[in-house]
Amino acid sequence: MYLEIIRDAAFYRVLFAIDQDLAEETRREGCPFCGGALHYAKYPRVGRGGPDGLPGELRQRLGLCCGRPGCRRRVLPPSCLFHGRRWHWGAVVLVAMTLLQQRTSGWNVDRLMGKLGISASRTTLVRWLRYFRASFPSSAWWQRIRGRVGAEVGDAGLPGSLVAHFERATGDPARGLVASLRFLALGGHPPPGRHA
Repeated sequence: MYLEIIRDAAFYRVLFAIDQDLAEETRREGCPFCGGALHYAKYPRVGRGGPDGLPGELRQRLGLCCGRPGCRRRVLPPSCLFHGRRWHWGAVVLVAMTLLQQRTSGWNVDRLMGKLGISASRTTLVRWLRYFRASFPSSAWWQRIRGRVGAEVGDAGLPGSLVAHFERATGDPARGLVASLRFLALGGHPPPGRHA
């Protein structure tokens, strides 16, 4: 079910629309360092693991840059498309880790790489697993937002327990995956604009 969702181009258009709203809200707030006006500075991303043929605009990480001379600092708004600075789609990372946690259902690294068409090496998948098992649960970000989800979202089951939580809450796997990405990007606060 999740595999079909992350192979659907319309899913990435929804995430891009959310990212546009988030970037515009951040731009309107101005530079957090000096208060100057922010301007768009887009960063190309490969967007590995998603469907082929997505338009180039969906393969951009929306960033901002201060226009005030002497500052010119960069601001990276929250993103539902990309998880941090990673080159793979955030949804692909969440789905890959969620499926790997379901080893009793027959998922393993080799099968997952084949089904997702991930060109990543086994080392990349192991690094993602290590991140969600060790680094992410102890991160300051997760510690701040942890209380905004129920106790059934156990640290040991991340990110699968988080995805399952939002799937139950929304009643739909695709909306649950979007809600999971929103939560990770925003810390549980609803995004601005038409997606709130």
